[in-house]
Amino acid sequence: MPTHEQMVAAVHAYVNAFANSDPAAVAALFAPDASVEDPIGSPAHIGHDAILAFYTASMQTGAKLTLEGPIRTAGNHAAFAFSVALAFKDTARIDVIDTFRFNEDGKVVEMRAYFGPNNMQGM
Repeated sequence: MPTHEQMVAAVHAYVNAFANSDPAAVAALFAPDASVEDPIGSPAHIGHDAILAFYTASMQTGAKLTLEGPIRTAGNHAAFAFSVALAFKDTARIDVIDTFRFNEDGKVVEMRAYFGPNNMQGM
């Protein structure tokens, strides 16, 4: 099972990849058969190619992430609140909570993003 420190490092790597507009760095955090459900309730992106394509498109919006509090870990899960600033509009912001579930190798096997219309501002 990954340690607290490994899971926290993965979350920071995720945020930093957005800062550097590096979708390949995000995709590298995921296991080959991982799933991304963003937002929760939408069709999942499954597997490396689908995840890379999803994050490539996400980063084309100029999205930058800012952590909004401590990263929480328990077992093989991490949860973290953050805000997304979108480059296409000065005031566009989305408040999100993501959860990561990790495998024994410390790779993310499931990501779920929790947000809805009430969490979007200036859009």
